[in-house]
Amino acid sequence: MRFTRDHEWIKKEGKYAYIGITDYAQQQLGDIVYVELAEEDLVLQQGDVLCAIESVKTAAEVYMPVSGTVIEANAELEDAPEKINEDPYGTYLAKIIIDDESELNDLMTEDEYNEFLESEAE
Repeated sequence: MRFTRDHEWIKKEGKYAYIGITDYAQQQLGDIVYVELAEEDLVLQQGDVLCAIESVKTAAEVYMPVSGTVIEANAELEDAPEKINEDPYGTYLAKIIIDDESELNDLMTEDEYNEFLESEAE
């Protein structure tokens, strides 16, 4: 699993990768009430907006950690967006095919992400 400075995670499994938000992100958002899912077959570049999340406190955009094509959006979230709060690392927003796997090397490991969070808190 790799992480971004915008608090997204990406997990590669075979030829696919799954994207979600971190525990820190869901804590900052509070109770999530709506997810505007990505369209399937959408081709996005690293840093493009993947989808939007609304909580009782605010709204936030989720960005693509790497360039790729959306294969599937997690339709379960239409009826149960709170699953992100309950299990942020087990609940994905989109399943993609990565265009350039070398972009994963630009992202943080779990240890690097935890250090990043600590430095942000100071």
